[in-house]
Amino acid sequence: MRLLLRFMGFLFAAGTTLFLVGVAVAAGLIWHFSKGLPDYSQLQNYEPPVMTRVHAADGSLLAEYAKERRLYLPIQAVPKLVINAFLAAEDKNFYEHSGIDFQGVSRAVLKLVENAIRGSDKRPQGASTITQQVAKNFLLSDLVNKENKSRLDEYIRKIKEALLAMRIERAYSKDKILELYLNEIYLGLGAYGIAAASLVYFDKSVNELTVAEAAYLAALPKAPSTLHPVKNHDRAVERRDYVIDRLLENGWIKQADAEKARKDPLIVTTRANGAHTVAGEYFAEEVRRDLLERYGEKKLYEGGLSVRTTLDPKLQAIARKTMANGLVNYDEAQGWRGAMSRLDISGDWGVKLADVKSLSDIAPWRMAVVLESDDKSARIGFQPGRELGGAVSKERQTGLISLDGVKWAKAASGAARGRTPTKVSQVLSPGDVIYADPLIGKDGKIVEGEYRLRQLPQVSGAMVAMDPRTGRVLAMVGGFSFDQSQFNRATQAYRQPGSSFKPIVYSSALDNGYTPSTVIVDAPIEIDQGQGGVWRPENYSKEKYYGPQTLRNALRLSLNTVTVRLAQDIGMPLIGEYAKRFGVYDELPNYLSYALGAGETTVLRMVTAYSMFDNGGRRVKPTLIDRIQDRYGHTIYRHDTRECRGCDAPEGWKNQPEPQLIDHREQVLDSMTAYQITSMMEGVVQAGTATVMRDVGKPIAGKTGTTNDQKDAWFIGFSPDLVVGVYVGYDKPRNLGRTATGGHLAAPIARDFMKIALADKPATPFRIPAGIKLVRVDAKTGMRAGPGDTGKTILEAFKPGTAPPDNYSVIGVADSDGRQPQAPPDADRSLFQPGTGGLY
Repeated sequence: MRLLLRFMGFLFAAGTTLFLVGVAVAAGLIWHFSKGLPDYSQLQNYEPPVMTRVHAADGSLLAEYAKERRLYLPIQAVPKLVINAFLAAEDKNFYEHSGIDFQGVSRAVLKLVENAIRGSDKRPQGASTITQQVAKNFLLSDLVNKENKSRLDEYIRKIKEALLAMRIERAYSKDKILELYLNEIYLGLGAYGIAAASLVYFDKSVNELTVAEAAYLAALPKAPSTLHPVKNHDRAVERRDYVIDRLLENGWIKQADAEKARKDPLIVTTRANGAHTVAGEYFAEEVRRDLLERYGEKKLYEGGLSVRTTLDPKLQAIARKTMANGLVNYDEAQGWRGAMSRLDISGDWGVKLADVKSLSDIAPWRMAVVLESDDKSARIGFQPGRELGGAVSKERQTGLISLDGVKWAKAASGAARGRTPTKVSQVLSPGDVIYADPLIGKDGKIVEGEYRLRQLPQVSGAMVAMDPRTGRVLAMVGGFSFDQSQFNRATQAYRQPGSSFKPIVYSSALDNGYTPSTVIVDAPIEIDQGQGGVWRPENYSKEKYYGPQTLRNALRLSLNTVTVRLAQDIGMPLIGEYAKRFGVYDELPNYLSYALGAGETTVLRMVTAYSMFDNGGRRVKPTLIDRIQDRYGHTIYRHDTRECRGCDAPEGWKNQPEPQLIDHREQVLDSMTAYQITSMMEGVVQAGTATVMRDVGKPIAGKTGTTNDQKDAWFIGFSPDLVVGVYVGYDKPRNLGRTATGGHLAAPIARDFMKIALADKPATPFRIPAGIKLVRVDAKTGMRAGPGDTGKTILEAFKPGTAPPDNYSVIGVADSDGRQPQAPPDADRSLFQPGTGGLY
């Protein structure tokens, strides 16, 4: 008995010793592995890389910029279904354990022992909790990404994960840990976090996900690349259904929901690029460059900025269509240059054509290859699309191009140059790679199954539409196709504006003592340029001169010699100062040729300058961005800097004075001068070089521009609420053709745009500033028009003190509030047309 007691005492002592040794060893190991653990408190201030989102003025998504495509969602915004799906897939006991799931660890250990007995080298079964995954992804990424990891390294990492997980659980709530996890995990296809993944895979917010969709997303963290919805479709469905089963097993969904979810097909909905949808690629890229310059690369791609731009999607679509049509119409008039390339159509032509680079932003144009061709028609096969996994679609679509679809295709060179084709085979041959779009019949409807031949225009150009009061860019087209060329001709192409610069010259004169009725001689002139020889500027009509002309008529007819004489009189330094004020040029050389638009500037700069004419002479700063907010919703930039007095009433409305917007912007040009030059440019539209703009049917002012040798064609024009600028020219400047003037090439594009853009707007006349006197004068001479004058007379605008002598007939004076003046009772009312501003 005593021996048994001694033996039991020995066992107890040995057990106690072993226990203490074990505790000591465990404590030592914990101490050892805890020494180098990262500081988990950094999770409190964790700011994951979040993508920047750019929106149009109506709130529609325009672009996204990110290195990691992520949208951060607080846990309160995550639906219970999505949370349960991830818990079912990853850690069903998440809300019960303290960072380590000992049941899971036990299962993993037993599996490891089983594999060791069998001699299997299978990867150990995972037992990581969501908290451990947070520790791994946020704090132990260096160990995870370490190359040449051994099995020992993996065990060490697991121990560190467990230690960190327990510390994290003590420091943070379960919801905070889950929030970090759901926003950090990579879910494939470039999506980080559930919000981005929901958009990428299903084009939905997390609140719109079905059971099947939520289960699929929850299945992805384990191995997103091996669960690709197209490449590994069957495996992806299998894993999705596993998650559905776990949801049912845990009682988080009903049997009927589970059965329906298993039957749902796994279909991924690819999201269209926002900029592509509204043809705003050039605009979006300009915004990206602006953000990069303001905040740097890290803030742009990781800062989670929310950018509200000035883009009007409707106007942008109109601008893109009218600009493209204008370029195509001009290019087709030059003739057919031949197929883009040739393709061997033997075998599966679709696979071969799919490898040819095509432009994705010129819909409804589609790339095609000619399969057969005869005198009456050609059969074409369209480029097949690609599936999400990159495989070429097996569907093959064909169509016909009849003679009606190639009638425009006159030969651009060779013996047959200029001849209209009489056979389709004269234009197309089997193997020709071309573009085509649906043929429009004479009734304006699409001809089913028939297509029209298209060719990419060599000529290019740009268009900008702006709000003249704020400088907000409403639409921007930087070329025919962003896919073809990312060079933005609206902001980056410096071209000679030609005569469209003349309003700057004339406004400089009007602001310094001249009037629209000032007379200057239109006659040959020679300028001694010293070593540069003698310069003899000519009018566009070459040897045709008109003698004495008012400034109004000189601008209307775009007379170069009058402009040069005017520039001589007022001096180029003064013109250079005004050009700098308007932002057209940074510095203008003191050469008289620059008064005719020989300097180089951009469409955006010219449109900005004309906006100042339109808004009464106020400084305008062009902008593509209305407002920028940081990831927390704080506004860090706002374009509108006007002061709002009375907008911050602390206790609501108590019959105090109404809020007022105070505009502190600089007055660049006298408001009366601005109206005078506007009135003169209305004359350009009504009876000058831009008469095509009369088709708009609304009050329009503007000026054309054509450079030497017809290398560039310009038109800048405006209504009271919209300014539009267009230029057309080759990227490598060359002659556009004898008749390719601003009035014939650029103005029709602006007309087509403004006609649609202003279709539902009232015909509002230009506002006449207080003090302007409207005097009836002879349209040709600018002299007083007497009661018995039978010639053409106009209402001319004069500033106080510059009005004609008393023997002139003063028709009216603008009211102090800018309203149209009323004609005196004895005036000829047929001559008094409010808003015509002295037009014929």
